[in-house]
Amino acid sequence: MWFGYPLADPIVGLVITTAILFVVWDAAKSIFTRVLDGIEPEVLEKIRDTAQRVDGVKEIAEVRARWVGHMLNAEVNIVVLSVAEAHQIARTTHSALEHALPFLSRAVIHVDPESAVGETQHFHRQADHH
Repeated sequence: MWFGYPLADPIVGLVITTAILFVVWDAAKSIFTRVLDGIEPEVLEKIRDTAQRVDGVKEIAEVRARWVGHMLNAEVNIVVLSVAEAHQIARTTHSALEHALPFLSRAVIHVDPESAVGETQHFHRQADHH
């Protein structure tokens, strides 16, 4: 108004309001995703890529992760050829994940033999007992 533009003040107010709404929208999406235990695809890919690069890991069977506050819990099923080396490979995988993801609070590394890869191989089906 000072320079003779009476509409400048409300226009600037609308621009600032719009910027605030965009910030609130982005924050709300992130919070809503975390409330529903959502995880960003790039975090899952980083877990998978980090574990895959560990010597002795032949394959990544499954990757699961969830946020607990600002910390991340991850579960990784790795496939190895030698069960004798499995413990050391799992420890190395865990260490690599801690270095790659500084916000990681817990990682469970499950080792699968190459002959029984995947979550479905670990549980007995009810029909197998009859």
